Parts: sequence; C-alpha cells; structure tokens
Amino acid sequence: MDKLLYLSMTGATQTMLAQTAHANNLANVNTTGFKSDLAQARAMPVIGAGYQSRVYAMTERPATDLSSSVNNSTGRDLDVAIQGAGWIAVQATDGGEAYTRAGELQVDAAGQLRTGSGLPVLGDGGPIQLPPSSKIEIGSDGTVTVRVQGSQARELAVVDRIKLVNPDPQSLSKGRDGLFRVNGGAAAALDPLVQLQAGYIETSNVNAVSELTAMIDLSRRFEMNIKMMKNAEENATAAAKIMQDIG
Repeated sequence: MDKLLYLSMTGATQTMLAQTAHANNLANVNTTGFKSDLAQARAMPVIGAGYQSRVYAMTERPATDLSSSVNNSTGRDLDVAIQGAGWIAVQATDGGEAYTRAGELQVDAAGQLRTGSGLPVLGDGGPIQLPPSSKIEIGSDGTVTVRVQGSQARELAVVDRIKLVNPDPQSLSKGRDGLFRVNGGAAAALDPLVQLQAGYIETSNVNAVSELTAMIDLSRRFEMNIKMMKNAEENATAAAKIMQDIG
C-alpha cells in the first residue's frame, strides 16, 4: 500500500515542479531574447536498506532551447539583435561575465551602455562608457560609434566595441537570473564572426500554444495522482476494517 501512496505523492509533487517550469516559459513569452527551459520526468529508485523495490518520479530541466527566434524591426538605434548564433557579453550583478541575447540597450545618466534590465554591456576592456553624445550608432561587428555633443555632423568617433561571443552551446548553463554562463566560470573569447543587426530585437522563442498545452496535460496528471492518493487511503481504510472484523 505504501508503494502506491509514495509513488502518487512524489508524482504530484514533481508534476507541480514541471508546471512551474512551463509557467515560467509562458510568463516570458514577450520577454526579449528569452530562451525557454525544457523539462522532463524520469523514474528514480529509492536508495536505502533492503531491495530497491520502490521508485519515485523526478522532474528535471535537462537543457534550454537555444534556437533563434524572430528579429523584429524597431527602428531604434540602440536596439540590436544577434544574427544567427552568438551572445552579447554583459556584467552580471555578481560582477562576473554572463551572456544574453536581449538587445534592448540604453545609456544611463552616467553614460554607461546597459541592457534593458540595467546590466552593463561589456566591451574590449570592461563596461562600455560613452561620452555625452548627440548620436550613437552600433555596427554589425559591435563597434560603437558616437557623435560627441558640439562636434560637426560628420565628426564620428569609435568609442568601443561590444564583446560578442559564440561559445560551445554544450558549455553554457542558464542561471536563475536568465543569463547564460560558461561552465566553470571561465570567460568566453571574442568571436569576430558574430554579427549584430541594428534597429532590431530578438523575440522570445517560447511557443505559447505548446506551453499552454503542456500545462493542461500536467494539470490532468496532477489530478490523477491526487486520485491515486485517495484510492490508497480508501484501500488502507478498507483493509483495516477487514482486519478488525476478523479480529
């Protein structure tokens, strides 16, 4: 009896965790450059004394879907999208180097180039710092060119170059902050082949229909596990009554 109860209990618990993963994907369907998380379940043996006759269900996120999405035109000079494979290097809140494809860039009051979420964008020598400018252009290779305030219309100056990288996808892992990092904490090398498309942003690669369908399926599985737990309780009650009658 305990086998049925334990299996249904762990199944319901892990189904709720899978629901969380799909709900997070669905919540980020409109988040620029977001990459959806994958989820799967597998049977795991219960380790302990005696025979390994009991198993439980375990939900895990084995990987992230790194497929590219659609680049939408915005016409904004500071919006950039990666063309094909590659990443924009940023400085995470912990001070380390991380990578994103969210190219909604902005300049803060101190003249620092940041992402839409406020993270500093990295250049050749660290975070990119811009002088007071009347115009900012970002080239396909990440070169940041500005027209300094008070200068002539044709007087442009190259300030820095956005660090664009393309590490092996197998070496990347996604953190809780949505940023990607190289396993082991190493910094990826600059890749001159990565290209940007100015005036565009990459949309999320989440398929809203697939995520919603998965959530409905998981909801039904959760209900099934709850029914199994109730059946286990009813069976235990009936067995106890029979034993009382016999006694």
